Amino acid sequence: MDVERQMLIMERGSVDLISEDELRKKLVKSEQEQRPLRIKLGMDPTAPDLHLGHIVVLQKLKQFQEMGHIAVFLIGDFTGMIGDPTGRIETRPVLTKEKLLENAETYKRQVFKVLDPEKTEIRFNSEWMETMTAADMIRLCAQYTVARIFEREDFRNRMANNLPISIHEFLYPLVQGYDSVALQADVELGGHDQIFNLLVGRVIQKAYGQESQVVLTVPLLVGTDGVNKMSKTYNNYVGIDEPPDVIYGKLMAISDELMLTYYELLSDISLDDLNALKQGIADGTAHPMDAKMRFAHEMAARFHSKDDADKAQKDWKKAHQQKGIPDERPRIKVHRSEGPIYIPGLLRDHGIIASTSEGKRLIRDGAIMVMGTSDGSSAKLSEESLAITEKAITLRVGKKKFVTFDFEE
Repeated sequence: MDVERQMLIMERGSVDLISEDELRKKLVKSEQEQRPLRIKLGMDPTAPDLHLGHIVVLQKLKQFQEMGHIAVFLIGDFTGMIGDPTGRIETRPVLTKEKLLENAETYKRQVFKVLDPEKTEIRFNSEWMETMTAADMIRLCAQYTVARIFEREDFRNRMANNLPISIHEFLYPLVQGYDSVALQADVELGGHDQIFNLLVGRVIQKAYGQESQVVLTVPLLVGTDGVNKMSKTYNNYVGIDEPPDVIYGKLMAISDELMLTYYELLSDISLDDLNALKQGIADGTAHPMDAKMRFAHEMAARFHSKDDADKAQKDWKKAHQQKGIPDERPRIKVHRSEGPIYIPGLLRDHGIIASTSEGKRLIRDGAIMVMGTSDGSSAKLSEESLAITEKAITLRVGKKKFVTFDFEE
């Protein structure tokens, strides 16, 4: 692929590119010398699961990989013990080596849902950091000044608010920078919030006699709520290990505007097709619902299989477009008691909702439907207690949850 085409692909969905001229020169040199660039992406295994927010930068690494460059996925088992201070108002708790390695194993499995394992170099930064002597560490620390460390907004804010900063936190960007030396990185990728750490890497490489890496950052993915960054904390995430129907359903619930952002940052769609899609939606020749279904199917297939994605799409259509009941849903056997059954308590007792007060609110809001078992008809549940005469009832709780209760005498 020619250099200018590669540049267009690299700039797609990026925030910072430091610098465009340097990247172009590296690509030209790579082509002349027939030597692929080494593209570094590091992640600390501080949590066991990845979500689509993590996939944005992995998608960018995949693009480099597909253009023939070397994808180097660095698992920060050493830096994970320090803790990245980015965005923190307090020192991170120290994780044990055992926990980090346990999480690292799940990372290795999950990243290969995006990257080609045959063309990916997996490294751990403990390889070189655990052999570094005290003298080596002093030499590393000598390459960066305290004044420049305090240019970091996280540290300035904590100082201004009299919040503690531990000395070991200063080492994090230095060690991350030395990782680039050890890996001889030509380009380092990261989220936009990582810009300080990535730029430190350029300085450290130069101090150790290497050509400075190019820095390319991607935006933080907005979560499914369309407001906050994707995070389990905000419960607005799509986990790549979630069931295919959950992935599909969550993505079908996002806004049309957010869908186009997700296409740009996460989809394998080509640049030409992406531009055509944007134009089609803008001029009304493409239907947003159709585009959203294609995207949800692509993500479910990527993290599971095409068959899984086909089934998730079929069930979603049945539940939402045909007003039917998905085949995959919990079936719970319940002893039939005399008199009406208290629905909020029934749903709470079987883990469908968190509390009876939530059940009351859902009924009040018309968000619990009694579904027909054959023709797909439904009716809003208006009373908290329901007299059951059938052998089974199916309830839709909210927009996505379906549950069937089978009543036994």
